[in-house]
Amino acid sequence: MERVSFDMEFLFRASPTILYKFFTEHSAIIRWFCDQCEVEGDTYTFSWDGADEIAEMVDDIEEERVRFKWEDADSDDEYFEIRFSRSEVTGETILEITDFCDEDEVEDQKRLWESQIEKLRVASGG
Repeated sequence: MERVSFDMEFLFRASPTILYKFFTEHSAIIRWFCDQCEVEGDTYTFSWDGADEIAEMVDDIEEERVRFKWEDADSDDEYFEIRFSRSEVTGETILEITDFCDEDEVEDQKRLWESQIEKLRVASGG
């Protein structure tokens, strides 16, 4: 199955400063993304129901962008990235996500991200 990228966009009342922490600090990550998270340097080990997935943070521009590459990704070109910006009109934070999945799983992955983002919204107050 061909791997494809997809993008999603969400609006938050929380600032980029607050949201950035929810993608980089293990104590905040476990509040919305996974059951456990260990961070050693740029290596993040995310755990769900006892299964570990390892990702390396390959790009980090504070309050602007965070990019991770999964250790077991199908391609070196795959990543998941989160970008933060401010809406000039409303002042809200725009959270943009780029991720990769199998071509036939895009809708399922989008639903998963929507579910996770709702947890992030509650955890961040945004």
